[in-house]
Amino acid sequence: MRSASMPLAAGTGLEPGFRGVICASFGAIGDTAGQHTGVQPRHDLHFEYATQETLSDLRSVLGRSHVGVRLVLAGPPADIRAAAAAAADCGLQQEEITLLSDETAPRVIYCGHCRATTKTVRPAGEEVQCEGCATTLATTDHFSRRMGAYLGYSAHAEEAS
Repeated sequence: MRSASMPLAAGTGLEPGFRGVICASFGAIGDTAGQHTGVQPRHDLHFEYATQETLSDLRSVLGRSHVGVRLVLAGPPADIRAAAAAAADCGLQQEEITLLSDETAPRVIYCGHCRATTKTVRPAGEEVQCEGCATTLATTDHFSRRMGAYLGYSAHAEEAS
């Protein structure tokens, strides 16, 4: 995923040499309208959520794209991270993906015990109840790009019962 320190093409917000942009937004406020592509082609997509169906649609568009295309993802962190994981599965490199995250949206916590995911607005370090196995999970800042979620683990695993 692109960092702000990389050189950018004049007026585009993207590094030089790209051949087109796929802009995908998620949720009610996910917006990539400010992403200028200059004279390069741009393909806009909008999805309510990153579901298996919408990620399949994104994979299909990416499968028809050419070398040099860039992907801009905007919206809630859980959705854009899941979309970034799908893009990586399609062969896009981190440098070819730009994330525009709405940090006020819920985070997805992956339960290492039952492999379910739970959405929460609580910050890292707080506890949340797993929706899959009801384990009280301690949340972390450890993010898995492959899973598209933050790691949660049993908050009281080391306490004597």
